[in-house]
Amino acid sequence: MEVSKALAALQPLYGKDNVEIITTDGQRVRGKVSSMKTTQALTTPSVKIQCSNGQIIKIPFPTIAEIKDLNQ
Repeated sequence: MEVSKALAALQPLYGKDNVEIITTDGQRVRGKVSSMKTTQALTTPSVKIQCSNGQIIKIPFPTIAEIKDLNQ
């Protein structure tokens, strides 16, 4: 997913639980959006998702295929 599109989709979801991200390789990560890094020089923009078991998974924006807000 393009960085600007991923950022636009994730900003309203920052801090919310029950967000699912599907990566280009088919991995599904569901949890709370805990951190977004977009402006650091020489780094790939990424998002960190905190899963229900406490594990934090870092997902680079270019590998995001789909973002789902599962909140009602």
